[in-house]
Amino acid sequence: MNILLPTDFSENAWNAISYAIDFFEPVKCNFYLLYVNRIDNFMAGDSSYIPTADQIDDLYIKPSKTRLRAILKKISENHITNNKHNFYTITEYAFLLESIRKHIEEKKIDMIVMGTKGASGLKKYIIGSNTGDVITKVNCTTLVVPEDAKYSPLKEIAFPTDFNLSYHLETLEPITDILKTLKANLRILHIHKKDSVLNTDELASKDLLTDYFEEYQPTFHFLTNRKVEDAIQCFVESRNINLIAMVAKNLNYFQSILFHSKVEKITYHTEIPFLVLHE
Repeated sequence: MNILLPTDFSENAWNAISYAIDFFEPVKCNFYLLYVNRIDNFMAGDSSYIPTADQIDDLYIKPSKTRLRAILKKISENHITNNKHNFYTITEYAFLLESIRKHIEEKKIDMIVMGTKGASGLKKYIIGSNTGDVITKVNCTTLVVPEDAKYSPLKEIAFPTDFNLSYHLETLEPITDILKTLKANLRILHIHKKDSVLNTDELASKDLLTDYFEEYQPTFHFLTNRKVEDAIQCFVESRNINLIAMVAKNLNYFQSILFHSKVEKITYHTEIPFLVLHE
């Protein structure tokens, strides 16, 4: 597998790198550590200042390379050497999303792993703007690792669905890959309003999912709750969920889970990784 690890040298970016190494422990992987000196940051400042190629090299590229080498050293100090894992570093002066898209194509990236930090204060925007941009605007499976997530062997995966399968079932392949490799349990979760019954289309979707995941014997769970995020919090706690998987096409339905919550008791935002699947 080819894994892209964008970093901004923050503590939560390191946490995501560390998580990814443990997560893919049994898998043969090429990890690409990417740091982008962002043109968009400089343009927001002084648009008349255009650095020369030499200045870019001296001011941005060389210092970044040094810092990326320091991460490689930290990896070797904190993780047992794994012969299945190879690490490469990339640094450039570019627009963040363009850079990520380019490397996904060039290096045939299977998954991006990114850290995220909930902003402090009442408004906990759970996913930082960079990660939010990547999962909504970059067409690649992304594992979002919150700041307090610590790797433990994957036993329980929650897959919340509204049974609106407006995507190809192959989109769910990263889930089957994980189930195959790590022997986890899949819990398919549907949150509905009180007294609502599945209609014909939803029942057909449920059957499709049953067939698709048949080999892994998924279980279906139906929760009644007005608030999606409260329902997921209860489910995560009662089932000891280690990972929440969702399809990017359904992000509108799930944005209450991902993007905002003023509710302090919702802890999965800062502890449970999200796997966001793209077609």
